Amino acid sequence: MSLPAEFHDIAKRVNNWGRWGADDEIGTLNLITDEVVRTAAATAVRTGRRIPLALPLQQDGVQTGMIPGRVNPLHAMVQINQELFGPGTVATSDDVVTLGLQTATHWDALTHASHSGKIYNGRPADTVTAQTRARFSGIEKARHIVSRGVLLDVARAKGVDRLAGDHAVTPEDLEAAEELAGTRVGGGDIVLVRTGQIQIYLAGDKHGYAYPSPGLSLRTPEWFHARDVAAVANDTLTFEIFPPEVENLWLPVHALDLVELGMLQGQNWNLEELSTACAEEKRYAFLLSATPEPFVGGTGSPVAPVAIL
Repeated sequence: MSLPAEFHDIAKRVNNWGRWGADDEIGTLNLITDEVVRTAAATAVRTGRRIPLALPLQQDGVQTGMIPGRVNPLHAMVQINQELFGPGTVATSDDVVTLGLQTATHWDALTHASHSGKIYNGRPADTVTAQTRARFSGIEKARHIVSRGVLLDVARAKGVDRLAGDHAVTPEDLEAAEELAGTRVGGGDIVLVRTGQIQIYLAGDKHGYAYPSPGLSLRTPEWFHARDVAAVANDTLTFEIFPPEVENLWLPVHALDLVELGMLQGQNWNLEELSTACAEEKRYAFLLSATPEPFVGGTGSPVAPVAIL
């Protein structure tokens, strides 16, 4: 099925190609300026309370095998108390890990998705190869991601613990959560959208967590574009509603966010403790540190984000 006219119409309205120059590789991360970070540090941190947002990296992780090759961490010891420099010397232990870069809590790089033969900024999709990996816009180009974070707690704003599996989060939902937060999302902000879906995984049901799943609707990229959001993450496996809201239109929000806006998106972020903390403190803005691991040419990366209130 080819992409419908509705998709291409939205793509034209949110397209950021050339906005930061023909050579740009980081898209909306350009919106996180020094001034944005200074303001966030000065206004968003009040108590110093730190909330970790990452899932543990473990073999029994969120991946179910639905996506070929995206394996949960395979962790092995290669040295155990080995005295490398002779008997009686200091001993060391080392380990190695094999994992999919989008396995657990992660950022998708701008090269994670393509459509119509293109990636962000109009570059050819075939610049991503087995040999060179992502030649442009690899995850290592996102060298530092620190900005004001805003939790849009859609589930709490609707008065539920968790959105239903068929709920497509709309701009109206985001604005209702914004009203709950008592703050307006603005340029350079990183938006975290809570659906509550990750509760299913935390309860031990990884298959139920994956499908069906609430998530971002096809209408949300225009909202993020209008607000000049720098990046978006949520607490689901697929980021967008799954199965899709338009029959047979798979991953359109990925294509709009990553390819057209040039906006990083994150999945599998554990926002439960943050939701509780924000409700307790009656504020939903904080300093967010969420720099990915700099895998050169990577189309994504694990991340261990921390919200500082």
